[in-house]
Amino acid sequence: MAAKGEKTREYILNESYVLFAKKGFKQVTMKDVCEVTNMSRGGLYSHFSSTGELFEALLEVITQNDEMDFRDRIKKGTPAAVILDDALKRMEHELINGGDSLNTAMYEYAQTVDSGFFERLHKNSEKKWKELIKYGIKNGEFNDVDVDEIVNMILFSYQGVRMWNGIITIKTKTCRSIIRNIKRQLTGE
Repeated sequence: MAAKGEKTREYILNESYVLFAKKGFKQVTMKDVCEVTNMSRGGLYSHFSSTGELFEALLEVITQNDEMDFRDRIKKGTPAAVILDDALKRMEHELINGGDSLNTAMYEYAQTVDSGFFERLHKNSEKKWKELIKYGIKNGEFNDVDVDEIVNMILFSYQGVRMWNGIITIKTKTCRSIIRNIKRQLTGE
């Protein structure tokens, strides 16, 4: 069972997600967070010293809870093709439905800090995908592709569509085409 402080921190992160999604990063103040959480400034500041610290913690939690963390499923021996299908279905759903609504806040935040934080998040995603693809190649489920090349295609097409989907309407057909292309590259289907 989580300690009271951990539950409070989780509550702050959950409530601030909605705030950052609605207002972006630049428009959110600690006062706003106090209002949506019904916390005093002192109470809030005992957990987070700034909106930047709060936003980074939020992104870290999202990344850690990412359903596309394949390691446990690989360890359990789940076929790579099954893991890939699940990940691509999730990606397709996010692409078609606009992805997570923190895109604007992430872009705004990225302009205020050095890129190290986002580079670390990207490296973690690269590592996850490389592990899955190497696992699939080793098991004979995936084509013998250039792992770095396919991972770049997956991550940058996925993130690019998510970013652009907040600016223009991306057709469902386009999103599905990207997902089919990834699957075709890996499995030949």
